[in-house]
Amino acid sequence: MSPEERRRNMMKAVVASTVGTAIEWYDYFLFGTAGALVFAKLFFPKSDQLAGTLNVYVIFFAGFLARPIGAWLFGTYGDRIGRKATLIATLLFMGVATFLIGLMPTYSTLGLWAAVLLVVLRVCQGIGVGGEWGGSVLMAMEWGSQKRKGWLGSWPQFGVPIGLVLSNGIVALTVTLAGPAAFQSWAWRIPFLLSIILVAVGLYIRLGIVETPVFQALLNERRIERAPVREVFRRNWREIILSALLRLPEQAPFYLFTVFVFTFGAAATKLDKSFLTWAVSIAGLVSFISIPLFGHLSDVIGRKTVYMLGIAVMAVWGFVYFGLFAAAVPVVVFIVIAVSLLPHDMQYGPQASLIAESFTGRLRYSGASLGYQLASIIAGGPAPYVATGLWAGKFDILGLSFASPFPAKNPYTISVYILICCVIGFLAVVALRDRSAFDHTVEYEEQEPMEAEGLRRRAMG
Repeated sequence: MSPEERRRNMMKAVVASTVGTAIEWYDYFLFGTAGALVFAKLFFPKSDQLAGTLNVYVIFFAGFLARPIGAWLFGTYGDRIGRKATLIATLLFMGVATFLIGLMPTYSTLGLWAAVLLVVLRVCQGIGVGGEWGGSVLMAMEWGSQKRKGWLGSWPQFGVPIGLVLSNGIVALTVTLAGPAAFQSWAWRIPFLLSIILVAVGLYIRLGIVETPVFQALLNERRIERAPVREVFRRNWREIILSALLRLPEQAPFYLFTVFVFTFGAAATKLDKSFLTWAVSIAGLVSFISIPLFGHLSDVIGRKTVYMLGIAVMAVWGFVYFGLFAAAVPVVVFIVIAVSLLPHDMQYGPQASLIAESFTGRLRYSGASLGYQLASIIAGGPAPYVATGLWAGKFDILGLSFASPFPAKNPYTISVYILICCVIGFLAVVALRDRSAFDHTVEYEEQEPMEAEGLRRRAMG
């Protein structure tokens, strides 16, 4: 393959990964936005507002519980049949589930069975996005050069703010045009139904890409693992656990700043929902620049360096964010929300390559996906629920209430929650072995003896 042809295929892979990931995250975030705005009244109308919101966040969490299942299922196929075919399957899985949410009945028609159906479709969303991330990152990174892994790996991450802006922007536009009453009644379905159009676009783009040269070489050399998930757990269990833990200071705050923000804004500041939705959309636009910027910076000064700086900033930012937000000055709140994702982006930009390069090629889809998605159980999934309970002073799940050990209505208890996530994540990054110098196109066991020899020679002077 000529350099020009390889470059052309690389660009197509990056575009396909970014667009497809943006569509998947549009679908996934849409549930969180609609859930925070209207689902409590639609699916739990007999509960008070707090109990209904907490129950919706439990269903929101169900999608995160399903993400490791998607990582296991699609990671297996991604390492056995290829990145391209698996990415097409994840897009279809997610798209159909999201479209069906737009058609489903609510409590007024089915009673509590409507909430059960919502859980099923949310789980399907989680399975779809659980298999999406790993394939998108590898599709972009494995077509690229050794020196640009951080920058190329950041482009599928770039799909996250695109999905965030699309979901919040379309919801805000729908609320503005239809009005709050119509949105509550029927117009909430429109953003979910529109997802089928985006899925069609994503499929068209992904069908035109070529399989990555890394996987094609593994196929030609007959080095495909028959049970990649089992093998990666045997060989790289430590990297999987550390990959999940290092995501705590990135993923938990992200869902506080993009989902819990609506609950906190309504409870603590009484600000208009459309105001908050537009502010979160601006935060996503800022990430358009910051995510690839920090991905590129990780190629220059090191992935772990940039990542640990991001964690340190997040540890402080949690207190600044909630302190200024609770002041309830509209202009200040808008600015705080607009820049809220910058500490997240310092981690998210280099994160894809930091995790993916920790695994050798034939196990990379499974290992990276599992490490990334296991964080959803301990970080992103419970974050809005934990924050809501800390703010309210109690936790309510399916009618059972538990008192919080901390005083209610104190936003800094949520800041302490972020700080704890940062401490754990920082230690995980320190403990993770830096494999950024490894050639991602060559199996790692072929490089490790050379690395050991190089270290021995340097030690001998």
